Amino acid sequence: MTDTVFRLPAPGPEPMTTDLDGWVKTEGAPAMKTWVQHTSADGSVISGTWEATVGSWHATYRFYEFVHLIEGRITITPDGGQPVTLNPGDAFVVEPTFKGTWTIEAPVRKHFCLKLK
Repeated sequence: MTDTVFRLPAPGPEPMTTDLDGWVKTEGAPAMKTWVQHTSADGSVISGTWEATVGSWHATYRFYEFVHLIEGRITITPDGGQPVTLNPGDAFVVEPTFKGTWTIEAPVRKHFCLKLK
């Protein structure tokens, strides 16, 4: 029998600290930490926690992402589009065709779920 409900544990002591693929620093010296806390049985979905410090990145997405912002403040501006400011408690989706800037205005912690396939 397989587990059908998985509670994310607290982030562990060893996060990934490299910038995500497709993310290029554009302002300041922001840093990120990523904890993958669950992977679906077929490997098509990952979930976890992400933290970032103040600054900005230009991001090019390849995957669908659902986010629940726990703390901090982010302004996301699609290339050629209008900025969207997100605060603690906000939930949002980023489509796999997104290209634009993530500006971290206050240190961020979020839960994420990425659909890889």
